[in-house]
Amino acid sequence: MTTVLVDYESGNLHSAEKAFQRMAAETGAGAVVVSNRPEDVAAADRIVLPGDGAYPACRRALLAQDGLHEAIVQAVTGRGVPFLGICIGMQMLADRGLEYESTPGFGWIGGEVVRITPADPALKVPHMGWNDLVIDRPHPVLAGIATGDHAYFVHSYHFRVVDPADLLAHADYGGPITAIVGRGNVVGTQFHPEKSQATGLRLIANFLRWRP
Repeated sequence: MTTVLVDYESGNLHSAEKAFQRMAAETGAGAVVVSNRPEDVAAADRIVLPGDGAYPACRRALLAQDGLHEAIVQAVTGRGVPFLGICIGMQMLADRGLEYESTPGFGWIGGEVVRITPADPALKVPHMGWNDLVIDRPHPVLAGIATGDHAYFVHSYHFRVVDPADLLAHADYGGPITAIVGRGNVVGTQFHPEKSQATGLRLIANFLRWRP
């Protein structure tokens, strides 16, 4: 079993790599590698797509890696490989992102990525720091995670899903903020599980054990 963290030069993968390696060792989930090689992604048993920064820049960076986007799509939609998107990696699951410009996404989960607009003007954007999760529906990656558990967020845009069934969890920040989405063999977290201590490590372990 091999889990590939996709490296497309859009974020520091060091902490994510360490967290996934730690939980893979604890769960017996096999090797965790960081790679930008399409052949590694094509052969992966699990794929993790992180992302930090602006949606359009991350999307362009992924598409600029020759064959990498195609390898992800073939593995996830063709072979049903379990997929986890983190932060911008989760946002790219949408039909499109509206940060700075309209940018197409994977289109795997219906919706668009829009700017956070808290009802309370005293709440600043970006939404940054610890916030409580509110679990909307059960899912294997949420085993042992409950409403009120904390996760670490840093973002100015969030994923507004079309189908409520795709919303697994949200947080409140002057209104609901999408925290976790999922459909089929695909899940995504707006927060950073590798920075979310016990909650994040549990989610990573659940993902590594998940068999959609």
